[in-house]
Amino acid sequence: MVLLAACGTNQSSSSAAGGSSCDSSKGSLVIGLIAPLSGGLSAIGLGMKNSADLAIRQANDKCAVPGYRLVFQPDDDQGTPQVAAQAATELASDPNIAAVVGTYNSSTAQSVAPILEQQNIVEVSSGNTDPALTMGPQAATAPKRQFPTYFRLATTDLLQGPFGAQYLVQKAGKKRIAVIDDGKTYGVGLTENFVEEAKQLGADVVAQERVGEHDTDFSSVIAKIRPMNPDAVYYGGEFPVAGPLSKQLADAGLAIPVMGGDGIADKQYVTLGGRQGDLATGIGAPVESLPSAKAFTDAYAAAGYTDSYSAYGPLTYDAANVIINALAKVVKNGDFGGSRRQDLVDAVQQTNLDGTSGKVSFDQYGDTTNKVLTVYTVQGDNFAPVTTGTFTEPR
Repeated sequence: MVLLAACGTNQSSSSAAGGSSCDSSKGSLVIGLIAPLSGGLSAIGLGMKNSADLAIRQANDKCAVPGYRLVFQPDDDQGTPQVAAQAATELASDPNIAAVVGTYNSSTAQSVAPILEQQNIVEVSSGNTDPALTMGPQAATAPKRQFPTYFRLATTDLLQGPFGAQYLVQKAGKKRIAVIDDGKTYGVGLTENFVEEAKQLGADVVAQERVGEHDTDFSSVIAKIRPMNPDAVYYGGEFPVAGPLSKQLADAGLAIPVMGGDGIADKQYVTLGGRQGDLATGIGAPVESLPSAKAFTDAYAAAGYTDSYSAYGPLTYDAANVIINALAKVVKNGDFGGSRRQDLVDAVQQTNLDGTSGKVSFDQYGDTTNKVLTVYTVQGDNFAPVTTGTFTEPR
């Protein structure tokens, strides 16, 4: 009942986006979003929500989907798979649902994707990185598409983990690395791929430990890794844990850099204790460096949102526009309804757009074809880019 109440509240707070005088004689189409809008990851989720809202408002202002008014319905999954599943079930039951943007967490996607796939509803994620979501449990050796309606704009941990290892070992010169994860799908997958590459590059993984996603005291795990004399820590998880972990490592005399994936690449990491020189990998090139992103950042600022677009706002904006552009193509050949959902899946698969993050298109598994990644380091009160490159398999 608590879960139902939470999702019900989020649904009732959804609102129509845009207010143009476009022809909406065919009715309204709902674009949903499932993301962590409350809790420790809300900085990410609210940036996603605002960015999708911006894309939908712009689409309504331009009458992008002829005959229809787009309605935005964001749902809070609280970063929890069970809550996310309830949100997906509620959205899937709406006869006017067209598609869903999200989720952020890979663990929530594992519960959401099959629910939406059963109803042939498109889902486009800006944040999921677990390879199994697109290529199955044997993603590295025998990939097989899992959900024909699922697509994503984030590169996977098969790329991000090794990309981080290459920088930490080859560029930063770290050879004795302690690895810690939070036990969640994202953190475990990221560290597994990091460890494999780090070892291939000659690094010694001196410890592999696990903490809880809600832990605040890391003295026991620090006590375990201290005798191993690591020269760096690689953390698989997100900034609510990673920030305090970095601070406690230094307080315990281990003033060594912490590196993580895109899950820690947020200003909140520094606020929570992340230190100068800590590192993170991020998806794509820095938004500020891309001419294609200027229109987004300018429009976001002009819209007056109180929250930052954060790390996944630009990709979420692109994800929403993937759906909007595909819908526009589908309704050129008739009305949209449940019987046209496969047409929308096909149109998304054929996407070829210039987005804020660069070229947007999908491979046969529903993964982005954009393999650009960036290493960031903490400078001042935020992360700053160090190097950007396209991932290439080194072996």
